[in-house]
Amino acid sequence: MTTAETSTRGEFVRQPNRFTGRVTADSTSGPGEGPDDQGRWPLEAGRYRLVWSKACPWAHRAVIVRGLLGLQDAISVATVDPIRDERGWRFTLDEGGRDPVLGIGFLAEAYAATDPAYTGRVTVPSLVDTVTGQVVTNDYPQITLDFSTDWAPLATRSPELLPAELRPEMDALIEDIFQDVNNGVYRCGFATTQEAYEEAYARLFARLDQLEARLAGRRFLFGERITEADVRLFTTLVRFDAVYHNHFKCNRNKLAEMPNLWRYARELFNTPGFGDTVDFDQIKRHYYGTHANLNPSGIVPAGPDLSAWTA
Repeated sequence: MTTAETSTRGEFVRQPNRFTGRVTADSTSGPGEGPDDQGRWPLEAGRYRLVWSKACPWAHRAVIVRGLLGLQDAISVATVDPIRDERGWRFTLDEGGRDPVLGIGFLAEAYAATDPAYTGRVTVPSLVDTVTGQVVTNDYPQITLDFSTDWAPLATRSPELLPAELRPEMDALIEDIFQDVNNGVYRCGFATTQEAYEEAYARLFARLDQLEARLAGRRFLFGERITEADVRLFTTLVRFDAVYHNHFKCNRNKLAEMPNLWRYARELFNTPGFGDTVDFDQIKRHYYGTHANLNPSGIVPAGPDLSAWTA
């Protein structure tokens, strides 16, 4: 059986991002206006709202980068309920079940306001314009890159997450991590044939073994500094033992059984901006509670013991 995100071989194929607008300092649009003729929205502090789920690794990294760069006052945040129904991400954590800024009950309403014909899956993170109520972008790989570049005039900190001299090597590593780890766990979990699952499983652990070896002599992926690559790897690693090991059948071993990756992940967790944005309860409730095909009972495991993250 195939779906919109399943190939004929039973492989999970992630849907493309529908909205790919950019907020840039060189937009020719004035304050309060929409995008210019090149699709560039004007850079304005307080205008755009980042919609995220604490459960979602793709959205999580946007919130981490926002915090590391000190963009909290420039970009507001809306948090959706970790449990989705057939209508998608809900603002049921807010009073009255509506986001207090956007005034909507479901993120899908912003999608419909932007493209009434859209029928794909509604995803987080989404950057929504509070003036028009439209989605600027749900292009999660680009959002964090833009925070470090186009949003720099509004940032209050400059940790150099994208050092120019490292970009060629970093971009290549980020792509490998995406294909085999970030998306690789999903390719394991949502595979519908044994062949597709085993291929994804082999690639996942081969890449983790390479990263384990890389970190044998490095504090972070590129030495002593935290970069964009570390953010992208962290959001998968922090969910690995709690969700992916069991729920997505990524069970060759646990993260805690890979000494270098485990040390690395815990150091990031205890770095301001990382662990303080992790909510294991919402992570577990989302994955185990919304994938009925993988967990029909909906039971959320009580473990694992999370105390080691801060030990």
